[in-house]
Amino acid sequence: MGLLCSRNRHSNEADAKENAQAEEIERRIEQETRAEKHIQKLLLLGAGESGKSTIFKQIKLLFQTGFDEAELKSYISVIHANVYQTIKVLFDGLKEFSQNETDSSKYVLSGENKEIGEKLSEIGGKLEYPRLTKELAQEIETLWKDPAIQETYARGNELQVPDSAHYFMENLQRFSDANYIPTKDDVLFARVRTTGVVEIQFSPVGENKKSGEVYRLFDVGGQRNERRKWIHLFEGVTAVIFCAAISDYDQTLFEDEQKNRMMETKELFDWVLKQPCFEKTSFMLFLNKFDIFEKKVLKVPLNVCEWFKDYQPVSTGKQEVEHAYEFVKKKFEELYFESNTPDRGRIFKIYRTTALDQKLVKKTFKLVDETLRLRRRNQYEAGLL
Repeated sequence: MGLLCSRNRHSNEADAKENAQAEEIERRIEQETRAEKHIQKLLLLGAGESGKSTIFKQIKLLFQTGFDEAELKSYISVIHANVYQTIKVLFDGLKEFSQNETDSSKYVLSGENKEIGEKLSEIGGKLEYPRLTKELAQEIETLWKDPAIQETYARGNELQVPDSAHYFMENLQRFSDANYIPTKDDVLFARVRTTGVVEIQFSPVGENKKSGEVYRLFDVGGQRNERRKWIHLFEGVTAVIFCAAISDYDQTLFEDEQKNRMMETKELFDWVLKQPCFEKTSFMLFLNKFDIFEKKVLKVPLNVCEWFKDYQPVSTGKQEVEHAYEFVKKKFEELYFESNTPDRGRIFKIYRTTALDQKLVKKTFKLVDETLRLRRRNQYEAGLL
């Protein structure tokens, strides 16, 4: 009898323990479910070179802990690679211009600089790059300052010269220091083509925790061969943030030099808008790289792009910049409303952005947050949540 009572007691204790564990699991599931309701999914889309990854890095710097020393050091090889790739593009472009242009004398290097260029172009064509030394940095700087390379750089829109080329070339000596650790700005200027999917979780209102809203931001590669990975992320999206580099209207794609970048952006934006799963998804359009746009548009007319062929300048200086920007903005608005019917209930906002401007990015994301929180509140009051 004593043995039976003992067994029953152990059995009851085991049952109680299992019940307690089950209740704890249920409690955690309920907590996680409640927490998930506050997590809003944001999808960062756009064509290659639109500035998506720079926006993503800014969010990490602004609303998370930023980059620790190990992460900063991991960018050393990236920045050195960017330097070699940039000087190779310029040297190879110079050779092309010297062979095909009528006034080819502008693209002739001195004998010594030609040798340096050949050497650096060979390094830039490798799969792995050597660490940037003081000697190599000096050679790159010498080649960069050559008038023929500067003439080539002035036509960078015809090549695949990165927007950050000038920044790289102006910081060569610092980059080549034996104890070099990248700064926050170096990381922002560094270019790594996004492959696959990366995500971060953040709140853009760190000083106002009462909102309770948390965002999960997904960044995906913008080149054509990466876009097949987008589809599986399309479900359950609160808002799409679409980046369009408005300064790219006179440039061609990295992956297809016959295709104008702005025309690609137009077609891609139209395709994303028409996805059935986005019928009620809000759209935040970032007209990005305004800093480059405002300088370029005074030199290169917008109507070099087929989409903007009906553009007519009306002024000069700052007024012309604003006129050109409003024209581009209107084109995107028209595209949005052509792809939409008014009763689908999604919000559409356009923001002028410069991904490298941290204050502007912070301000923009706070505006995005306010818009999405207001929409969520209205849906809750209407009984839709």
